[in-house]
Amino acid sequence: MIDEIDAGRDGAAREVPCRAPDASNGLRAATPAAAALAAALLAACGGHDTPPRDEPASSSDGNGQPLDPAAGSSLAPLVSAPTAQTYAFVQAKSDEEAARFLLQAQAYANEADIAAVRSMGYLPWLGQQMDLSPAPTGWAWIASKDYNAASIDDLIWKELMSAPDPVRKRMALVLSEIFVVSANEVSSAWTGLMLAQYWDTLVAGVTGNFRKLLEDITLNPAMGLYLNTRGNKKEDAQGRQPDENYAREIMQLMTIGLVQLNPDGTQKLAADGTPLPTYTQSDVMNLARVFTGYDLDIRPGEYHRFSPPGANFDIESSDWTQRPMALVAEHHSLLEARFLGAVVPAGAAASTALKIALDTLFNHPNVGPFIGKQLIQRLVTSNPSPAYVKRVADVFADNGAGVRGDMKSVLAAVLLDNEARSPAGLTDESFGRLREPMLRLAQWGRTFGARSASDSWKIGNTSDAAGQLGQSPLRSPSVFNFFRPGYVPPSTDIAARKLVAPEFQIVNETSVAGYLNFMQLAVQRGFNEKDVMATYAAEKAIVLDATALVARLNLLLTANQLSSTTVKLITWALAATPLDASTSEAARMNRIYAAVLMVLAAPEYLVQK
Repeated sequence: MIDEIDAGRDGAAREVPCRAPDASNGLRAATPAAAALAAALLAACGGHDTPPRDEPASSSDGNGQPLDPAAGSSLAPLVSAPTAQTYAFVQAKSDEEAARFLLQAQAYANEADIAAVRSMGYLPWLGQQMDLSPAPTGWAWIASKDYNAASIDDLIWKELMSAPDPVRKRMALVLSEIFVVSANEVSSAWTGLMLAQYWDTLVAGVTGNFRKLLEDITLNPAMGLYLNTRGNKKEDAQGRQPDENYAREIMQLMTIGLVQLNPDGTQKLAADGTPLPTYTQSDVMNLARVFTGYDLDIRPGEYHRFSPPGANFDIESSDWTQRPMALVAEHHSLLEARFLGAVVPAGAAASTALKIALDTLFNHPNVGPFIGKQLIQRLVTSNPSPAYVKRVADVFADNGAGVRGDMKSVLAAVLLDNEARSPAGLTDESFGRLREPMLRLAQWGRTFGARSASDSWKIGNTSDAAGQLGQSPLRSPSVFNFFRPGYVPPSTDIAARKLVAPEFQIVNETSVAGYLNFMQLAVQRGFNEKDVMATYAAEKAIVLDATALVARLNLLLTANQLSSTTVKLITWALAATPLDASTSEAARMNRIYAAVLMVLAAPEYLVQK
């Protein structure tokens, strides 16, 4: 798919061997956790002979029942869709089932949310989260700070760790890995506000329609700067041709992919067995004409309206960062454009051309399976069955109320599917995904009550693999995201079984040691001279009981997926330093830090099921 043709075109993608590193290499006083992390990589690279799933598992205890369409708020049409399945798992029967759902839906769990999910059921709880009143925008938060005092890094960590609508923020992060704009490569006089508005666009897209999201992304200033639609001009007599970058990537990465797909996401094949391409270079050239003539919407009275601190010059106001790009009519191509079977007539208005183009992409049969599978990969499992993909694609085609592209229903279908909720996945070694490093840090912040005393959230860019996470939100090294959906770790059992493991593309010896060292310091010291710190309030209350402490961390961080051997190992390591009522605060906190770090390094934590 993506990796078969364009991966590595810009030099960003690289193959890394899937093998466990030397656990002692570069680690500082974290031997048990390092060993656990090395074991995790071995476990995830290996595997046994469990075949891929073709059909979802059903409930084995008679729990299956049709959902009450009235129970899901705005998600109610989902359960009456013409192609909808009967959801067999509608209610969490245990805290660990609720926690497992929460770890997929919002990347963290706590006691209150576990209780709410168990009381309400999966669909009503998710509907409630989707229908929350809009939270304050990221743009407004950065605008409340002094000029350049807050970066996109500060905003995203704040959003992921403290926003009142964590489900929407988690899913916006998923969208950011499909509709990629990287802060590494875009800048302006108002970089923070421009990227914050792009983030807000993704957040709105979670509960909107895919068609509107496509248009909002296309005309967004940050995307315009990133993929060259800003200032893209029509052909001229001197041989200039429209820039093709966005035309190519909106097809390849954001809508239809490289090859034609069946509704279940499997490839359509020609008579000779080769995949059928979705588009040609001619399609790219013609579609590029549609995306000409757009530029930043800075209006005449807005120039020279702001003096940056310490500067001896003026810049424009920040108003344009909240607007879509504007059309400069004389720069827009009026040539006929033919692509994907559609025709934009010669002389058509730019708005007409854009509507034809985006409608054509939106209605292409590839979009449901292509986007649906990636959503499943980011939220649930790297290797969903074709049947799972088809069920999600069916909901993309019709949410039950005749609406195509209803994103909240599509995301709900990903999380509610029998394959996602069945306990069979817990013992299926082809099920699950490697938890992304940036999610591990966000989960740490949410689980342990991280707060920024100054409301600055100066965690920063965590892209450095040697000393940080090797990943940072909205800082992909290329338009192909941090890793490719079809990445296969070479020379592994995963490859032999024809499975994929996307997140392993950013795993190597350096990143493994870097993650553990980084988290060791974060867990204990926080960030920015302890301005961003976890409270560990609940952990302090039970710290004297090593068994209770590990049990709590096991539930909240892994949904009780730590093996009994791992639980015993961590508990034994903690109990080796006895504590009692007279023990110092420092010693008590050291036990908490050690417990948290060892769970964050455990194989069953790193591989989320």
